[in-house]
Amino acid sequence: MMKKTLIALLTTVALSTSACAAEDAAQTSAPQDVAPVVATATAAVTSGFNAPDEAWRDLDPENTLYIDLDYGRVVLELYPEIAPLHVAQIKALARQGFYDHITFHRVIEGFMNQTGDPTGTGAGDSELPDIQGEFTFRRPATMPVTLVGARSQNGKEIGVGFYKALPVATQPGSQAMLTKDGKVAAFGLHCKGVTSMARTNDPNSANSQFFLMRGIAEHLDAQYSIWGNTVLGHEYLTKIKVGSKGDDPNFIPDEMNKVQLAADVPEGERVKVQVLKTDSPAFKNYLKTQKKADGTYPDICDIRVPTRMK
Repeated sequence: MMKKTLIALLTTVALSTSACAAEDAAQTSAPQDVAPVVATATAAVTSGFNAPDEAWRDLDPENTLYIDLDYGRVVLELYPEIAPLHVAQIKALARQGFYDHITFHRVIEGFMNQTGDPTGTGAGDSELPDIQGEFTFRRPATMPVTLVGARSQNGKEIGVGFYKALPVATQPGSQAMLTKDGKVAAFGLHCKGVTSMARTNDPNSANSQFFLMRGIAEHLDAQYSIWGNTVLGHEYLTKIKVGSKGDDPNFIPDEMNKVQLAADVPEGERVKVQVLKTDSPAFKNYLKTQKKADGTYPDICDIRVPTRMK
């Protein structure tokens, strides 16, 4: 089977569902040693940003995924409204226990942590069918985005902002009145902490392998299916050991000790984390604290939506 790796695209991607074929130019860096830290739950951290209680939202347990590492627990929010097929596949596999003890077989410094292959080679998958690509989505008015800037897209500027905790690029909501379905085109951004699906050159070949971003990779936007985002445990993503057995036969990769949905964990054992509502006045006040000296916002990938322990 062809290995499912991330393709480094050589041109700016378009706001469409088509995937461009290009060579795999991603280079792995040398493995580095990381001292093991045993932890079964993420540390109780807060954003340090004060906001009224009504400005915070609870995560939906049915769409919250826990990935337990030796370093601690990574908490992901899933977005079935953006990538329904991929979220359904991830949830089904998690409930089978499929991801428990699967290694991070390909980890590239400053790029991403790839996992989800039971063979640990990059060529394995689950027995479930492959999934159709969900690289972009249609955004209705019921999915509000708070804009924080713009990026160049094929010579034109496209707005970037946050839907819930996820960084996204989107056409202006005002264009919805000009479309047949009353929605506008949008896609998630591959910022640190975002989770996306690995695939081959075939855009519809995603199955069980996925990756958690360690850095920023704009060339993956609208080319790989984003299905979730880290809301707690960002610090553990860059502790995962860098390397792959393809480069070093003696490389001993880290693994996911257990992967489970919050809904399947007894309520008393769930992580009580809340996320600031990005469509709230409190979030707009938070954004003011993020502005640079010249009055502009930093890159959207450098802005993290505040969370707090309940």
